[in-house]
Amino acid sequence: MARRKKTSPLEDILDLLSLLPWWVCLVLAAVSYIVLSNLAAPIKPSDIQGQGGAMVGAMMQKAVIHGLATIGQYLAPLMCLIAAAISAWRRKQRRELIAGVSQAESSDALDGMSWREFEILVGESYRQQGYRVAELGGAGPDGGVDLVLIKGNEKFFVQCKQWKAYKVGVTTVRELYGVMAAKGATGGFVVTSGRFTADAVEFAQGRNIELVDGPRLFAMIQRARRTGTSPPQSNPADSLALAQRPEATAIAKAETAAPDCPRCGASMQLRTARQGANAGSNFWGCSTYPKCRGTRAAG
Repeated sequence: MARRKKTSPLEDILDLLSLLPWWVCLVLAAVSYIVLSNLAAPIKPSDIQGQGGAMVGAMMQKAVIHGLATIGQYLAPLMCLIAAAISAWRRKQRRELIAGVSQAESSDALDGMSWREFEILVGESYRQQGYRVAELGGAGPDGGVDLVLIKGNEKFFVQCKQWKAYKVGVTTVRELYGVMAAKGATGGFVVTSGRFTADAVEFAQGRNIELVDGPRLFAMIQRARRTGTSPPQSNPADSLALAQRPEATAIAKAETAAPDCPRCGASMQLRTARQGANAGSNFWGCSTYPKCRGTRAAG
């Protein structure tokens, strides 16, 4: 997934504040103004105590604090107000994304969004399941983790991959598993708008990692919207028990049986020829058609 460009310290602070609820930002704006405006009050001679060098040092210290507070009494509340607006806008954006996808007819609705929109959508889908969600954007200290989910005393890591043309491989799953072990996470999720390779599915089996592809994410959102209630919690530990069943293993293998395109390496889809000498017969066609016209014979 794409990563954010290098930003200034002020932008980093603003982005951190915008992760808070909008009303918290408003409270911080009021508190920061009250505190800093008191510190920005004119310096009185009675405020300076000491003799000689001590007095000079105290005066310099007061002057520095006064200067910073004079600027900060306006800058800090302004940043909090901007963060509140961003937080409210993101909340509105999350709701619109969920509503738009839930009203779509297929998981193709996930393809047109940006990586940032996809990450927001995934976070909101887990928020609807009762998790508290922290958005890191892959820029935090947790080795590419995009979301951190909290439920009770348990912590889960999420990696989001907005990839449609290519399957998510085992390297991504191994990376998340290593971060989980290092940080003591209860479990993890790898969520993609596309599919997973057979190696990735095999590696996840027996480990507390759940793989969520595009159709499964779409179904999860649709089910929540249709019933008007949150979908049942999807816990990696439950998925581990399910994956150990023979029928679940067969389903996983069937989902990953699609070959890769011989031309571009993208996943392929089973299609039926509509004309020509092979009309009515099945064949594998590249999922990026018409950009790529790679085909394989269906066995």
